[in-house]
Amino acid sequence: MEIILKEDVIGLGYKHDIVNVKSGYGRNYLIPQGKGVIASDSAKKMLAEELKQKAKKLEKIKADAQEAAAKFEGVALTIAAKVSNNGTIYGSVNSLMVANELAKLGFDVDRKLITIKDVKTIGEHSALIRLHKEVSVTIPVTVVPDAPIEEAPKAEEAAEEQAPVDAEVAEELADEQEVLESLDAPAEA
Repeated sequence: MEIILKEDVIGLGYKHDIVNVKSGYGRNYLIPQGKGVIASDSAKKMLAEELKQKAKKLEKIKADAQEAAAKFEGVALTIAAKVSNNGTIYGSVNSLMVANELAKLGFDVDRKLITIKDVKTIGEHSALIRLHKEVSVTIPVTVVPDAPIEEAPKAEEAAEEQAPVDAEVAEELADEQEVLESLDAPAEA
């Protein structure tokens, strides 16, 4: 089913796009919510006429998006996250965290416009911000641990710590063995 979108729908398309969707999604969600109309021949003609009339406005919107994209030039984010001993993040870094870090820098960006892959390790990553259907910006995101990573104890140190305990246990077992042997020995009269 072809639908003409009346507004931007995240993950589907932008306003005035003609998209193919499943019939149920179009009839049960997009059309009743006012997010789209059926793309009939007459609706397509009306869309073409409307786009001609709004061409200058659309160019201004695109120019504003390009201007906003220029402001993001040179911006790099550093996000501190809780990290386990082996360098993996508890949870993950997501678009909400990126939006919050951008807000701290003075950029007001809706988190729904930010796309970032599932970040579960420390290091360098990138986030994509879609400002317009033709304008997007990639921002480098560095994930660092919020506290120093503690090294796991080495095997030698662990063996040294365990050795006194093992010696004590062995000594106790030897004492118990002597007691048991003395009980098992026949009584001499």
